[in-house]
Amino acid sequence: MSSETSPVYVIGHKNPDTDSICSAVAYAELKNLLHGGGYCAARAGQINQETQYVLNFFQAQAPIYVPDVMTDVSDIEIRKTQGVTGDISLKKAWNMMRALGVVTLPITDNQRLQGLITIGDIANAYMDVYDNCILSVAGTPYKNILETLDAELLLGDKNALYDRGEVVIAAANPDVMEDYIHEGDMVILGNRYESQLCAIEMNAACIIVCMGAKVSKTIQKLAQEHNCSIIVTPHDTFTVARMINQSMPISHFMKREGLVTFKVTEKTEDIKGIMGQKRYRDFPILDLDGNYIGMISRRNLLNLRKRRLILVDHNEASQTVDGIAFADILEIIDHHRIGTLETLEPVYFRNQPVGCTATIIYQMYQENGVKISKKIAGLLMAAIISDTLMFRSPTCTSIDRMAAEKLSEICGVEIEEFAIDMFSAGSDMSSRTPKEIFNQDKKKFQVGDHSFIVAQINSMNAIELEEVKEKLVPYLSERFEGLGVEMCFVMLTNIVKEDTELLCFGEKAKDVARSAFQLSPDMEHIVLKGLVSRKKQLIPSIVTVLQQ
Repeated sequence: MSSETSPVYVIGHKNPDTDSICSAVAYAELKNLLHGGGYCAARAGQINQETQYVLNFFQAQAPIYVPDVMTDVSDIEIRKTQGVTGDISLKKAWNMMRALGVVTLPITDNQRLQGLITIGDIANAYMDVYDNCILSVAGTPYKNILETLDAELLLGDKNALYDRGEVVIAAANPDVMEDYIHEGDMVILGNRYESQLCAIEMNAACIIVCMGAKVSKTIQKLAQEHNCSIIVTPHDTFTVARMINQSMPISHFMKREGLVTFKVTEKTEDIKGIMGQKRYRDFPILDLDGNYIGMISRRNLLNLRKRRLILVDHNEASQTVDGIAFADILEIIDHHRIGTLETLEPVYFRNQPVGCTATIIYQMYQENGVKISKKIAGLLMAAIISDTLMFRSPTCTSIDRMAAEKLSEICGVEIEEFAIDMFSAGSDMSSRTPKEIFNQDKKKFQVGDHSFIVAQINSMNAIELEEVKEKLVPYLSERFEGLGVEMCFVMLTNIVKEDTELLCFGEKAKDVARSAFQLSPDMEHIVLKGLVSRKKQLIPSIVTVLQQ
C-alpha cells in the first residue's frame, strides 16, 4: 500500500451514534467530490439499531469498521527482494547482493521461506579453506562449478552433484600423486598428460584442467571409461583453487532455524521491540498464507506511513479509535466541548456550538456549492433529529432546525413521522443484552485525575425505560470494577416527558450528581426534569463539581 493509495479515514467516536456515522459518510462524500477521491467513511464501533434503521431507510452503506489505527507491517515500505533457490552458488549470491545493495538474501521454494543467507555467512564460508571435503559435504552441483570458474564441461552431467571426495591440486609428479589422490576426489591440474592419466586411474570423480589446455581424445576416452568428469577452465591453478569454494550452494550455509519473520498484519509497535533485540539487519515478511513477499529493516521503520484521519463528532482522546497516537489527524469537525485531544501539527479544527455535527457538514456543503443528494440529505437530517431529540434538546439551535427542514425538502421525507419511526427502532431493547444496551451510546471522559463514563438510552416509552433499568442495574453493579473508571452514569431519557432518570455507579457518583444538580444529600432516586442533553446539561455540571 503506497501513501498515494492509502485512504484518509473519516471516522467518528467509539460506540458511534447516528450523528457519528452519518456525518462520517456525508463528509467523506463531500471530500471525495471536492478532491477527486481518496477519502473513506469509517467507524470505530458497532452500529446501533437506530442508526441501522437510518442506513436501511436511505439505502446507504455502513462505513467500514476500523478497530484501531495503529500501523502494521503493510504500512512499511517492504523491499521486494526476490527469493532465490538454495542451489545457487555463493558467488552468485554475493553478486546478487552487491547488485541489489542488500546484505541478506531469502531462500525460497514455491514462495515458502526456507532460510536466509547473509554477507557474513558467505564470509564465514571462506574460513573453511582448510577443509578439503567442504565442496562434497555441501553437495555442490557441477553447474555451479562451471559457472564459478567460467568453465566448460567436456565430459559429465552438469546437473549432477559433487557429493563425495576431496578437492586436491596435482602439483607433484605422478608417483607422489598416487599417495594423496583417492577415489571420488576432484583434482585441479594443468596440461600434463601423465597427471591427468594418474588422476583418472586413481578413480577421481572429476579433473579440472586449467589455462584452457586441450584434453586429448585418449584422456577423454579413458575418463569416460572411469566415469570421470572433465572440466576445462581458462583460469590458472591458483585462481581455480581460490575460487572453487565459491561454487558451493548457499543451502549449506543458510540459516534455517530460529528465523525471525513477521506477518503483514503484525503491528509495527509490537515488532519494534523484537527487531531491537536481534542482531539481524533484515527481516522476512510473510503474507497471511505464510508465503514470502519481501524484507524490511530497522531503517524502514523511519519511513513508516501513518494512518491519516479526519475526526467527526468528537475531540476527546478517550473517545477516539484505538491507536490514535500512531496516526496523523488532518481535520476535526465537532460540536462538543474542547476535549483532551492533542495533535503534533496544526490541523483544520471546526467546532461550532450547534446541536449536531451533521448541521456543520450541511453548512460545508453549502459553503462549497456542492449539491446534496437525496441519500446524503436523508442521513444528515436523521442525524440532526437524533442528536437534538427532534429539536427538544437544549443543544438544539435555530441553525439545526433550519438545516433539518432544508434537508427534509431535499430527501422528501417528513420529519416528525420519520423521527417517531427512527426513535422506535432505536428504543426497542426487548431482545438486547444489558451489555449491548450499555455500549450502544457511551462516552468516556477525563477531567484532571477523574475519569468517568456517561451512557445514554433514549426512548419514547416509559415502560421500556423501566425494563432497561431492571437489566442495567444488576449488570453494572456486578461489572463496574472492570470499566476502569472512577464513576459511571447512565441517562435513561424519556423523549416525550423530556426528563432523565440518572443511574449512578461508583463510590462518589451519587454525591457528585447530587452536588451537580443541587439535590438533597439523601436523595436516592435521581430524576432530572427538563434534562435530556448529555453534552450541554449533564457533562458541564459534572465537570464543574470535579474541578472544584
